[in-house]
Amino acid sequence: SGDAKGDKGVVIGHHGGAEHVIIQFPLETMEKMTIEDKILIKGFGQGLRFVDYPDIAVYNLDPRVVEPWGIEDTGDGIEVPVAAIIPGHLMGSGVGSTAMGRSDYDIMTADREYIKELGIDKLRFGDFVAITDHDNRFGRSYRRGATTIGIIIHGDCKWAGHGPGVTTLISTTTPDRIRPVLSDEANIGKILGIGRFAK
Repeated sequence: SGDAKGDKGVVIGHHGGAEHVIIQFPLETMEKMTIEDKILIKGFGQGLRFVDYPDIAVYNLDPRVVEPWGIEDTGDGIEVPVAAIIPGHLMGSGVGSTAMGRSDYDIMTADREYIKELGIDKLRFGDFVAITDHDNRFGRSYRRGATTIGIIIHGDCKWAGHGPGVTTLISTTTPDRIRPVLSDEANIGKILGIGRFAK
């Protein structure tokens, strides 16, 4: 509604529940928006699956993102470009939640030297990341051999147990079914040409 009526954006993720939806709008659209404006969100891809791999769960992922992201079928699983690989023991606030389809959970960053060693200090909004030994199929929990892929939707935090937020996209408990591949291009802004990567 308002002066920006008819303009479009892209949902990037969810924070803390369905009431906080992170949306990327072009700068010229944001300059026309006000606090009272109403925004209609149209979801697409509910029920998306990798049909050859029923053990892979998918949440919050527009099917139109899969190809430009560069996800590859290897014949016995999928290779997924990611900006970073996060050890599961670093996941904090949100572990145990069953709201994979409408919220996020946080990477703990209190050990700054370890975070720098892993390169997690360089994470950007929109980066795709892999979380090792984490099962996000029916709730967020530690499980050896599991892999979860998510997207960074908010920045760091000083509160204990909190840090950059990750919205769940893909998860499996089958070891090596999802193989993360490090890539500098693994960012939704880059692959869709939005945000600071807009042409």
